Order: sequence, then structure tokens, then C-alpha cells
Amino acid sequence: QVQLVESGGGLVQAGGSLRLSCAASGRSFSNYRMGWFRQAPGKEREFLAAINWNGGNMYYADSVKGRFTISRDNAKNTMYLQMNSLKPEDTAVYYCAAAVVGGGTYSFWGQGTQVTVFS
Repeated sequence: QVQLVESGGGLVQAGGSLRLSCAASGRSFSNYRMGWFRQAPGKEREFLAAINWNGGNMYYADSVKGRFTISRDNAKNTMYLQMNSLKPEDTAVYYCAAAVVGGGTYSFWGQGTQVTVFS
């Protein structure tokens, strides 16, 4: 298993930036493809971005493409989400998740970190 802990959330003005981190512990980090999700109050959880085991392939939801960048550092067992040009509608709890390479769904989740964007 892998344990995930997000950090880096906070309060930011619209147009600003934040970088979220997801620290992993447990089994080898490179065994997992990773993803970022978010959930706003009253809304369903939304996929944001995913990255394969070695960082060679990234995928983004249309809502964040061009503004958010996902990356990972396997040597540090950490994944990142650089968020630029933030909008009030980006306000949500952000979660990182892990899926075993070759497996299906994201099976491991962090506890989430709050991001609040004010105008």
C-alpha cells in the first residue's frame, strides 16, 4: 500500500498561483500512476490531471488545461500540481490519488487540502 499526504493549499487571490504537493510513503512510488482531483461543496469529485509512473505522460481535464501542470519526482516520492491563473471556481478540496501501474481505478487517496480563491 501507499500512504498519501497533500500540502500546499491555502487562500489566494484570483489570478494567483499555488503549488500543491503530494508526499507518498510505503511501497515504491514508481509503481503507481498518480492523479489530482478536487471536490467543491455540493459538487461531485472532479478529475483534474494524471501522470504516468515516470512522468512521461500527462493528462488534463479541459477545465484546467493550460493553467495547471502536474509533475512528479520519484526520487522524492512526491507529486506536484502547479496551479496558475487561479479562479474563484477553482475553490475546492484537492486530493491526490494513486493507482497501481497496470491496474484500474485509483485505490489510494490522501486526506485533501483546501484551496480557496477569492476575487
